[in-house]
Amino acid sequence: MALAIAFLVLPASAQVQQARGQYSINYKESIGVFDRKEAPAAVKQKAKQEAALRAVETYFAEAGQSESANFDTIRSKILENQDRYILDSTVLAETDDPKDFQYTVAVRISLNVANLRNAVQGSSAVGKSADSEKSAMSFVFVSRQVDSAKSYDDRVYKRQDNSAQLAGSAVRRDTLKENTSEGESVGRSRVSTSGSISREAGQTVDVSAKSTVTSETGGSTTRKATETTWRVLPSANLNQTFVAKFSQAGYDVIEAAMVESSVFKIANIEADYKSGNDLQPQTLRSIAAGMKENQIPYIALGTLDVGLPEKDPQTGLMRVAVTVNAKVWDVTKPIARTRVAVGPVAYAGVGPTEDEARGNALKAAASNAAQELSSRMTTMGLR
Repeated sequence: MALAIAFLVLPASAQVQQARGQYSINYKESIGVFDRKEAPAAVKQKAKQEAALRAVETYFAEAGQSESANFDTIRSKILENQDRYILDSTVLAETDDPKDFQYTVAVRISLNVANLRNAVQGSSAVGKSADSEKSAMSFVFVSRQVDSAKSYDDRVYKRQDNSAQLAGSAVRRDTLKENTSEGESVGRSRVSTSGSISREAGQTVDVSAKSTVTSETGGSTTRKATETTWRVLPSANLNQTFVAKFSQAGYDVIEAAMVESSVFKIANIEADYKSGNDLQPQTLRSIAAGMKENQIPYIALGTLDVGLPEKDPQTGLMRVAVTVNAKVWDVTKPIARTRVAVGPVAYAGVGPTEDEARGNALKAAASNAAQELSSRMTTMGLR
């Protein structure tokens, strides 16, 4: 079952939040020649007010880029009436350096988040518009969980090339040496002769050989992505929560179920999100056609992906994470386009049981995604 609602707005989180800020001021020009070398009371008061304003700015900055931009639109309102947005302020530390005439103070404040939201909404384009000028919006949000995941083993290919080379040479040398000697002697009555011959033969063979063996190895590994299918989870409780909050934000809320026709069907969106993260071109065209048919210029589409439960190491309770992907589609042009996108962003919820942890995680994910989407829409001035 899909979550079909109109538009996103700030979440229903705690109405009081704490933030810290620090501010430094030079008071050299604020004291006379014969005055004491310390920050005057008026300078200290101004520094504390500026530190409180810095704390408010820090709160918006931590909430995201679009929230930080919204702070700029209501900065003057906070300066004019800090008591409306800051419930209390506590000085954490202060230093006065008379040598450099520098006073620094750090404060912790309690913020009235409800009044801050109202100020942001009142300054937005939709907040300033009359009811007849506010654009209608529809929203389809699908909560889903992994139903099956098919993974593949790596395909490994190995190759080895071997080669051998043998080289050799042989040299043969033959030698022959011959010595001959003759002699003659003459006596009184005789003549005698003598002679001798000696031969020496030799043979030498020199042999050399050289061998070389080389080996080359290589191969490749082929991996295939895991094929994942999803099952859609009921989201009726989130539907009720979002419809109430979006109506309070001042948007013209139209549930997607009221827009269904032969052209636009929520079941087609659910079917696409069961098999992947992208909507099919045919489904996208049917969404645009259905919105134009009902004169709804904007529609938000998204998924809440629920992870597997695990035990939280800090509390010992069950813990479930939810990943959000969402975008706001503008169908006023001939070709629809994305105006705002959020995610993927993960949020977690805990509880004594898996069902309760999953429900808390879904609420946290939806609330935070709603805050970021609505803030970006406000920043863009869409009404």
